[in-house]
Amino acid sequence: MAHPKSRVSKARKHKRRTHKKLSTPNVAICPTTGEPHLWHRAYWHEGNMYYKGQLVIKAEEALEE
Repeated sequence: MAHPKSRVSKARKHKRRTHKKLSTPNVAICPTTGEPHLWHRAYWHEGNMYYKGQLVIKAEEALEE
């Protein structure tokens, strides 16, 4: 089994991992609805699903009896 010859200090370990961090997601504004959403993702707005500003799934109207 592999064993390190010597212990890696906390400072050295943390220096190596400085580039590993989360980045903020890119948010786009829909030209049709004006809603902010993630790029390349479909999103719901008032019961309808939109993708690239186009209506993909229309909301079902409430049936009145």
